[in-house]
Amino acid sequence: MHVQAAGGLVLLAATLLALGAANSPLAETYRRVWEQPFEVRLGSFRLAYPLWYWINDGLMAIFFFVIGLEIKRELVWGELRDRRNVVLPAAAAAGGVLVPVAAYLLLQPELPGRAGWAVPMATDIAFVVGCLALLGPRVPAGLKIFLLSLAIIDDILAVLVIAIFFTTSINAAWLAGAAAGFGLIGLLNRLGVRRVTMYALVGVGIWLCTLKSGVHPTVAGALLGLLTPASAWLGSATLLEVVQRTVERLRNTDAGGGPGAERREAAEDLAFAATESVSPLERLEHGLHPWVSFAIMPLFALANAGVAVSLGGVTHPIATAVVVGLVAGKPLGIVLASWLVVRLALAKLPEATSWTTLVGAGCLAGIGFTMALFIASLSLAGPELEAAKSGILAGSAVSLGLGLGLLAWTLPGAAR
Repeated sequence: MHVQAAGGLVLLAATLLALGAANSPLAETYRRVWEQPFEVRLGSFRLAYPLWYWINDGLMAIFFFVIGLEIKRELVWGELRDRRNVVLPAAAAAGGVLVPVAAYLLLQPELPGRAGWAVPMATDIAFVVGCLALLGPRVPAGLKIFLLSLAIIDDILAVLVIAIFFTTSINAAWLAGAAAGFGLIGLLNRLGVRRVTMYALVGVGIWLCTLKSGVHPTVAGALLGLLTPASAWLGSATLLEVVQRTVERLRNTDAGGGPGAERREAAEDLAFAATESVSPLERLEHGLHPWVSFAIMPLFALANAGVAVSLGGVTHPIATAVVVGLVAGKPLGIVLASWLVVRLALAKLPEATSWTTLVGAGCLAGIGFTMALFIASLSLAGPELEAAKSGILAGSAVSLGLGLGLLAWTLPGAAR
């Protein structure tokens, strides 16, 4: 949560910088920077795309890989492993998807605007966590867990929507290559291969095959995250044994004035055991999370959030549909679905949480931003995309203000 909260501030700064550049005399320069072609060539094989494309389809695959890691962590160790804890956030997430989508389609029943139906369905976890951090200990632990679980389930739904609805024509040969890559990942894991570089190389191959297959490559990132082993190779007992053996070796070496090679070998054995006593999932999530929060997401915001602000942009029908979906549809869907499962005695509200507080939390979930911008870039283009971006920024800002205001008003003093 500390990384997400700090990352939310950096993300906000990057967004403001992009908006400032897009509404200044540097606007044309800003646009040209992201349109610059970047090429990777190996013999006759070449990949040449604009810089923004590499960010949206390349770096964002790492973002989705971390989402896959987070989802698996929650399923294995977190709140989502217990069915009783899943009912309320799952129902709330479903309501928080269906109602905004319905509101959007009601306002945009025809093409080209209809293609952006999925834009208001997602929640930006970084901004939500940042808002919770601003409110500090006043936020009950149960409400934090509810919101974070809801955001994780939102991410699962977003990945499914991208995989199902934003897949272009399928190239069977490249898709078979991606499937073979996933099979190789499983084989390497069964053979006990521990070097992350091996998996990274295969992962790059899977990304390339998925990119060329017609399936969006971010889906491959999420699947790789879900396939990452959640158990450590060495248990605690083995680690303790290695520690004790290493201590004894170092004592004998120091007592006998032994060579430095012996000490180095003992230290390397201990380092290997310490590394392999932590699961690959934990290591990768811990290692990549700061890069995603402080580099990839801000870079994505710099490339995608630069919208020329105008009255016409904000009042465009597509922008209005997005704002209504985020600001009204999201909290309405979350609260109605939560009320239904509580009424049916399938779940209960988090401790120290009232229905008014839940409305405030639902408003915070209307901060779509990163995932909303990403889905907009997949589903819309040209003026329609710019209008959707305007709606995302406006709707997320209003949702942030409403959510913070309601929670600050309804939450008591420091939570006990």
